[in-house]
Amino acid sequence: MMKRLVLWMTMALLASGFNPARAGEILLGAGDVLKVSVYGNPDLATEVRVSENGSITFPLIGQVALGGLTTAAAEQKIAAALETGGFLKKAQVNLLVTVLTSQQVSVLGQVNRPGRYPIDGQRGLMDMLAQAGGISTDGGDTAVLIRTRDGKTTKELVDVIDLVRSANVTRELSLAGGDVIYVERAPRAYIYGEVQRPGPFKLERSMTVLQALSTGGGLSARGTERGMRIKRRDVNGKIQIIEAKQDDLVQVDDVVYVQESLF
Repeated sequence: MMKRLVLWMTMALLASGFNPARAGEILLGAGDVLKVSVYGNPDLATEVRVSENGSITFPLIGQVALGGLTTAAAEQKIAAALETGGFLKKAQVNLLVTVLTSQQVSVLGQVNRPGRYPIDGQRGLMDMLAQAGGISTDGGDTAVLIRTRDGKTTKELVDVIDLVRSANVTRELSLAGGDVIYVERAPRAYIYGEVQRPGPFKLERSMTVLQALSTGGGLSARGTERGMRIKRRDVNGKIQIIEAKQDDLVQVDDVVYVQESLF
């Protein structure tokens, strides 16, 4: 419970502005909708969508390539075009992104609000998980980060709990539009026999047989902690039966059996 509490507190800080993004850091791309205005020239105000080739059409100067530029750089480029074209002497351009489509990260799997979220500046993995409402109760402690850079796709497994414990919540994972974060379902084990609530349970880190017994609600009126067994598949898929001690660690897909007391 404590590790979950630390994780959600950290995510709440991030979501509330712990790592604020500056508008000037947004990279523009196809599909983004921009509202552009020029100080002192209301007739030049326009709202336009960036085309597939990364350009917009602006009054007086025509097509301007903005794809891959930050909003600040795009403002400077439009202003320079207005000045070099002889239309204005000192152009002051303001650009606002009203719909950010090009720079989005997909957050999928066991999160509370899966979907696509814009990267409005420098955002890390924890920040994007916070935007997706955090990891759900069925989620595990790891997330898979899939990125494509220079035509090469990589896959990285990120330990979210270790990220929090190390206090390295600002770790830069170079998120960019098109990246995918996938939170896998938490590992499971099973308990049956003389327990109050037999069935599957979420396997926490370093969980012992005694802790697994508590997830099943404890012993039934006829149960005993003596003679508990674990059914576990070996590397060849063959089931082994192991005499379990209370402090033995439970592994993924283990089946813990609690026997009936003979007395």
